[in-house]
Amino acid sequence: MNGAQDLGGCHGFGPVTPEPDEPVFHAPWERRVFAMAMAMGYTGAWNLDGSRANRESLPPAEYLAASYYEIWLKALEKQVTATGLATQAEIEAGKSAAPAEPVARVLHREGLEERFRAGFPSSRTAATAARFAVGDAIRARNDHPTGHTRLPRYVRGRHGRIVRVDGVFVFPDTNAYGAGENPTWLYTVAFTAQELWGESGDPGGIVTVAAFEPYLEPA
Repeated sequence: MNGAQDLGGCHGFGPVTPEPDEPVFHAPWERRVFAMAMAMGYTGAWNLDGSRANRESLPPAEYLAASYYEIWLKALEKQVTATGLATQAEIEAGKSAAPAEPVARVLHREGLEERFRAGFPSSRTAATAARFAVGDAIRARNDHPTGHTRLPRYVRGRHGRIVRVDGVFVFPDTNAYGAGENPTWLYTVAFTAQELWGESGDPGGIVTVAAFEPYLEPA
């Protein structure tokens, strides 16, 4: 989707100014939002790609006016109402109006650290051979889907070269909507800065992007 989160190459947003000694959380409520998002994601009511798709599909004015964890909270509210785990009225009231809906899994404190340190890998076993190899010239497809995609807008239609074959991973574009993991080959693709930005690009600059196979076609 061409959402407000896809800012690569856009003007008018000012310089990136890293915060020295930035804390993990700037306020206690951010810690709670993160915990709620992790706990609700663990239930299996949705997946990581679904969470990301919900955050990125917020209306642009709403997305750009919100802080990082405000975006997480807005998306979480969308997800719990869409899956019937809570109503908007319950969220606004801050309490349940009916018994809790059952969920597949509940995150408990016991074993929490071990579970999350182990991660939730999205790598999968290859069922087909990779279409591209290191050194292949490719073109990023000039697609503009209304649904979730991990292909940045600024590389679409541009020519690049495969610099690494990363393996097979869950395909976010379908997994976000419960349409199957559809394990897909992932590549690291290098684009020259001038291919992306024209003559104003750094003559020696290279931008690398992780791109799934369906995003690419032979040059």
